[in-house]
Order: sequence, then C-alpha cells, then structure tokens
Amino acid sequence: MRRSHYDVVIVGAGHNGLVAAAYLARAGRWVLVLERLPHLGGLSVSAQAFPGVDARLSRYSYLVSLLPAKVVTDLGLDLRLVRRRFASYTPAGGTGLLVDDGDPARTAASFATVTGGDADHAAWRRFYAMTARVAERVAPSLLEPLRDRASLREEVVADAEAWRDLFERPIGEVVDERFADDTVRGVVLTDALIGTFADPAKDLLANRCLLYHVVGDGTGDWKVPVGGMGAVSGALADAALRAGAEIRAGMEALSVDPGGEVAFRDAGGAEHTVTAGRVLVTTPPAVLDRLLGERGETPEGAQLKVNMVLSRLPRLKDAAVDPAEAFSGTFHVNEGRDQLARAYEQAAASRIPELPPSEVYCHSLTDPTILGDELRRSGAHTMTLFGLHMPARLFRADPEAARREALAATMASLDAVLAEPIEDCLMRTPAGDLCLEVKTPVDLENEAGLPGGHIFHRDLTWPFAEDPADTGRWGVETPHERVLLCGAGARRGGGVSGIPGHNAAMAVLTAT
Repeated sequence: MRRSHYDVVIVGAGHNGLVAAAYLARAGRWVLVLERLPHLGGLSVSAQAFPGVDARLSRYSYLVSLLPAKVVTDLGLDLRLVRRRFASYTPAGGTGLLVDDGDPARTAASFATVTGGDADHAAWRRFYAMTARVAERVAPSLLEPLRDRASLREEVVADAEAWRDLFERPIGEVVDERFADDTVRGVVLTDALIGTFADPAKDLLANRCLLYHVVGDGTGDWKVPVGGMGAVSGALADAALRAGAEIRAGMEALSVDPGGEVAFRDAGGAEHTVTAGRVLVTTPPAVLDRLLGERGETPEGAQLKVNMVLSRLPRLKDAAVDPAEAFSGTFHVNEGRDQLARAYEQAAASRIPELPPSEVYCHSLTDPTILGDELRRSGAHTMTLFGLHMPARLFRADPEAARREALAATMASLDAVLAEPIEDCLMRTPAGDLCLEVKTPVDLENEAGLPGGHIFHRDLTWPFAEDPADTGRWGVETPHERVLLCGAGARRGGGVSGIPGHNAAMAVLTAT
C-alpha cells in the first residue's frame, strides 16, 4: 500500500529533482518524486529524434560543465564525462581561429594568422587565467550556504581585477578593452549570451551568464557525457532508486498548498493528494506560482535549438583544419563582436536577425556510442546548433512562420561559413525526411512547460546573497517555509549542474 504522507515530496524528476531525491533518501527520508512526463530526466535526456535513424541525440541540454565532482562522488554515479581537446573553432574568411587545448603552439599560431600578431593571444591567456582563478574560488561556494557580496569578494575571489571585470563592469566593455580583434572579442562574448538575451555592452546579466559558463566545477571545462545526456539522468535516477526514493512518472502536479499538500493527476486522469513535511519543486518559478495559486511574471528565453544527423561532416573553407577538429569543439558561426551587436539590435526591435549568430557542435565526434554501429561505420554524425539572440517575442504572433524564417536565416548563416551547403550533408530518414528538428522558445514553452522557453527558468542570478537577509540560506527558499525551489530557477541554478538539487536537500537536512 502506498503512503499518503512523506517527509519530502519532489515535484519534477529532472536532474535536480533526482539529485535531491538521492541525497534525501540516502539520509533516511521518505521521498516521493512526481514526474509529469512518461520518462525521467526532464530535459536532460537522450532520444531517437528521427524515425528509423539509430542516433540518440541529447535533444535539449547537451553538455555538462557545472555538475560538481562532489555530487558525482557523493551519490556514487556511474557516469563518464569526457573533456574535449578542441575548445573552439571560428571561421574567419578563408582561415579560422582554432583553440586547441592539446597543442598551445598551434593555438598561438592560429591567433597570429587571424589577428596578425601576438597581442590578442597574450590577452586571451591573461583573461582566461583570471577566470580560472575565479572559478577555483567560486565553485566550492556553490554547494555552501550563500555568502554575502562582501564575503565572496574578500574571502573567495580576493582579486580586485577579476572582481571589477567580471562582477562590476559590463563584460562587453571589458572585452573591448582587452582584445583588439573582432573575431576574438566575439568568441569571448558568446559565453555571456548563451540562452540570455542581453546587451553585453550595458547589461550585467551578460556578466552573470559568462560567470556560470567559466566557473564549471572549478575548471570551467565543458564535458561530453558518454552515452548522451540520458546517461546523466539515468545515473541519477538509479542513485535515487537505490537509496529508496519512490518515483512515479506520468503524474502531473495540479497544486501545491503551502502547508505541504500536493494534488496531482495520474495518466488515467484520476486525481490524488499526498502530504509532506517539505515540498521541493523543480519547475520554473512561474510554474510554481501557478501551482500555489499565485501570480508571477513570465520570463523570456532566447535561443533556437536545431538538432541534426549528418551523413558526413561538411567541408570547410579553411584547408588547414580538419572538419573533425573544427566540429568536435564549439564551432562559432557569425559570432564576431559586431555581428553579435547587430543581431541583438535587430532582435530587440522584434525582427529575426538577418545573419543569426549560432554555435555548432558534434557530440558523436567525442562520443560515438550514441550512434548505432551501421551509422558509425558510414561516417554519420550528430550535429547540434544553438542559436543566439532569438527571444520568445519573435515567435509569439505566428510561431510556425517565425520558426521557418528563423531556421532559413540560421541555415543560410551557417552555409556562409562553410565550403558547401549544410543541406547537402543532412541525412534523410527511411521515409525521405531530412534529419533536422527545430525548437524555438515558444516550442519549449508548449512542449516542455518552460514559461517563455527560458532554459534557465529565469534570468541567472549572482552566486551570492543580493539581499542581506538571504545570507546563510541555501538560495532555494520561497516565501513559504515548507516549499522550496529545487530547479534551475533557484539561486545558483541554470545549466545541468545538480547544484539546486543538492542545496535543496541540504536545506531540508540542516533545518532545525
């Protein structure tokens, strides 16, 4: 007979909910996890997106940076994360900027070819040495109660230059000051704009985005999950179940009462209620507001996600770089500093950018296990494209027409930096359809339940207590004592990190 009262009910079995469930169940708490979808893992999943094509794509989230090694060790996760040798490649006319972490001399030579000298490479090394210092000092604090601003500055960062340039000055201003070349400036700025609609020359929101992209577990490394993102959520689900958590899929939360009661509906339409000492909610804050019967603001996401399977890698204009090198890291498409600025201006004026900036990456180059044997032997590869400056407002009036326009402009932008059209390389399904799917913010809102299609659930926050009253808390608290945020919308949330799940669990376990 199933229980009707639990120590903790967790709404949502995304990766953060599973992290919290594993920690709490390991500590002896009775835990129930309710998941609306028929599968676990939320958006950290792998899927065969194209019928008859044996490729398991990381359909939504696709790389791991922020997941702390401590969480992996604490929960005994059977998970392999592989660091990419090539950080990035950026086409620049007939040549390109290759950042090869395995060959510093080659990277330096590439900088010299693109920029015409050594100054920007030296500035690059200084800048990322600075972010590495910050990452090493900030990352451990993400799994601790919130420090106040002064404490983080004095005790964690202790670096006046880094604090000024990353926390107080617009990152666009910093980049313009440090680097002379437009291509190099753009490569740095893209990490400040992933999933974030902001003007880096003016808006410190871009600084927050950059910070989360360079802090990852103290190193800033972006790693490939072997087996795809489904391997991450699968390992977490296994850990939670081994610890004794009860997980029910196909259960849609209908309401959350501040007193600890949760109403939900099963796949057959029957409604149920359970009670708990604490309710942890992994949904975006805007969804939690609805569950509580309260009114809240809808955030605005800003990205275009395109998933593809290629029969082969496209040829490059740059004969000095192998496509397998260029696409195994982050391949920057029309992301120069000035190109980013123009795209932002056009999108801010509610127009789809004429030359959309984007980033491309081929998971299968690092992890071929996501391909079936026949596909692997044929030379096929997966390709993920993440488009910038595509806010939800562009897709509200006519979602279908806007999606088509955005896709056409994005593919034309990609073609402009290749030696051949990408469509010539796209695989087709047995039914003859192109292996290509597109997700706009409105699609994510409708299909995945993300208000505004915001992949971080809401704008990223600073990793310290901006309100002095929050100092010493875990950054997961809500106005209701028994209800905690447990997803990306928590302070220090965003990305595939498990940090909000860990911190929500610690808030429960350390409560007096």
